[in-house]
Amino acid sequence: MKLGIVGLPNVGKSTLFNALTKAGAEAANYPFCTIDPNVGVVAVPDERIRLLGEMYHSKKVTPAVIEFVDIAGLVKGASKGEGLGNQFLANIREVDAIVHVVRCFEDENVIHVDGSVDPLRDIETINLELVFADLEVLERRISKVARTAKMDKEAGKEMEFLKKVRAHLEEGKPASLLSDAGKGEGLSEEEEKWLQTYNLLTDKPVIYAANVAEDDLADDGAENAGVQKVRAYAAETGSEVFVICASIESEIAELDDDEKAMFLEDLGVAEAGLDKLVRASYRTLGLMSFLTAGEDETRAWTIRIGTKAPQAAGKIHSDFERGFIKAEVVNYKVLLELGSLAAAREKGLVGMEGKDYVVQDGDVILFRFNV
Repeated sequence: MKLGIVGLPNVGKSTLFNALTKAGAEAANYPFCTIDPNVGVVAVPDERIRLLGEMYHSKKVTPAVIEFVDIAGLVKGASKGEGLGNQFLANIREVDAIVHVVRCFEDENVIHVDGSVDPLRDIETINLELVFADLEVLERRISKVARTAKMDKEAGKEMEFLKKVRAHLEEGKPASLLSDAGKGEGLSEEEEKWLQTYNLLTDKPVIYAANVAEDDLADDGAENAGVQKVRAYAAETGSEVFVICASIESEIAELDDDEKAMFLEDLGVAEAGLDKLVRASYRTLGLMSFLTAGEDETRAWTIRIGTKAPQAAGKIHSDFERGFIKAEVVNYKVLLELGSLAAAREKGLVGMEGKDYVVQDGDVILFRFNV
């Protein structure tokens, strides 16, 4: 999973990126991997694999990971190359979802690029840049399809769809609202396929990170007018929102697990920003994790909700999917409670599942295969 962090200057975007990547690396004992100056790979916090790893005395415990990209250059005019516009376009097209950091705090020492704090204006500024970039993509596609539209029936149908998408974007609406996932009129299966091939920026899921002052963190921004505006906007577009304080996340990033727990408790906060973001990301993208456990390695594997056993096996190795015979499945809670797979088998709590089994979050699976 790859998430792109976007936001206007001075909203806390890079502070959050630096804090999340450092905190994620330390919390899960996973080496922070710098691919580029603005890219970091972070372990997904998962208590389940830690406990299973301890039970099995695993030589290796491997978490699922998220790749974060700190998208530079998002200012007014970015779609026309202002700031680092061209670079941001290249980076943002590759992500699965966008994390949009929105400033919901006042601080006279941190000047806002537009002179005042207005989260909805900030959202609109960035959304318009994404819309403008998408319109350029559509115009190029329209020019290409136009060459054959008069002679080719299929091309003619696509041309009508392209015009429909263009009109929608020209109203300032994201492409995501065209599909059933949003609140639009819905698309046919054929139209959904076309839309996916365009890889439009405004068709990507968005998670809003409402960046607040420390005083607004304990009540999750309930009394912050800016946060309430962001939540109302997100509800209209079917997006997730989570509340963070980027400066606090920076402090948390310097602490070990025990210190972090005490620090959060003192603040009256239940969980750190990384945990909130992980949950929001998994919900937004329809993801979950199944687990494998043993003496050599305990590991979390990220799959889409609804994935069947053979395809889940394929996440481990293509041979597992190709030669799939069955899957021995037990819930991680049962396994931890009974202390071994053998004990779970004796009590009849291990399922012998076939090709049609839909994997559930928290399943611990032993795949049987023959190639």
